[in-house]
Amino acid sequence: MKRTLQVVMLLLQALLLPLASAAELKVFACEPEWAALTQELAGEHADISVATTARQDPHHIQARPSLIARLRNADLAVCTGAGLESGWLPMLQRQSGNPRVQNGRPGLFEAAMQVERLEVPQTVDRAMGDVHPEGNPHVQTDPRRIARIAEALSARLQQIDPSHAADYAARLADFSERWQAALARWDKRAQPLRGQRVVAHHKGWVYLFDWLGIVEAGELESKPGLPPSAGHLAELKAELATNPAAMVVRAAYQDDRADRWLARETGIPAVELPFTVGGTPEAKDLFGLFDDTLERLLQALK
Repeated sequence: MKRTLQVVMLLLQALLLPLASAAELKVFACEPEWAALTQELAGEHADISVATTARQDPHHIQARPSLIARLRNADLAVCTGAGLESGWLPMLQRQSGNPRVQNGRPGLFEAAMQVERLEVPQTVDRAMGDVHPEGNPHVQTDPRRIARIAEALSARLQQIDPSHAADYAARLADFSERWQAALARWDKRAQPLRGQRVVAHHKGWVYLFDWLGIVEAGELESKPGLPPSAGHLAELKAELATNPAAMVVRAAYQDDRADRWLARETGIPAVELPFTVGGTPEAKDLFGLFDDTLERLLQALK
C-alpha cells in the first residue's frame, strides 16, 4: 500500500512538472539586449530564447526552422522593430502561425517604437542604401532610451501576464533604481568624450553619440549597409588629414579590415565596441555593456 502511494505521488509530480513549465511566460527575443532587459524585468517568470548573437548582423538573419519553432510557442516576442528585422522576422511570423506575436497584437513588443527615434527620413529611395523609413533602429546604444523602454516592456508583461503583475512592477522599480544610479556614474565618467570626433563603421552609433555628445566625423560605409569601398575610404582618409578624429569604432560583428586600414593610414586607433550584450567578454549584461563601451572609448583617447 505504501509503495502504491509512492508511485501515485511520483506520477502526480510528473504530471505537474509540465504545468509548472507551462506557467512560465515564453519569450522570443530578437536581439541579446532585449533578452537581457526581459530577464531583468521578468526574472523567473520568463523562459527566454534569443534569435541572434552579438557576433551576427541583426539586419541579416536566416529564418531557420529552429527559430520558427521557438516563435511558434512564444507568448511574447521582444524585438527592436523600426525595420531592423524586416528581412527575417515577417517570415518567422508567417511560418510560425502564432497569432499572439503578429503585428498589432500585444504579444509583439517593438522596443524602438517606444522612444523617439533619430534620423527619420523625409523620403526613402533605394539609392540611399539601407535606410529605415521609421528612423534609425539602434536605440540600444543609449541607456536613457533603455530606461523608457524598460517601463513600456514592464507594462506589456503586466498586460499579457496579469497574474504576476505585482512582481513585474517590483522588478521594474528595482531595475530603474539601479539603472539611474549607473546612468549618473556613466554620465560623469564620459565627460572626456564630449565633443570628440569619431568615425563610425556603420550608422549604428547615432544614439550613443547623441547621449555622449560625440561628433560623428564620417562613416566607413559610403551608404548605410554597403561595404566600405576603396574610393570612399581614400576620400575619408583625405578628409581626416584636414579634420582629424579621435578614433574609428565598429561593432563586434563587423569586419575589421577597413577599420584597420584607416587606422594604419591615419594613425587614429580602431576600437571594437560590444554593441550589444555578449559583444565582448565584459559585456555580460546591460550594465556591463555600457561599462565596457565607456572603458574602450576612454582607453582609445589615451
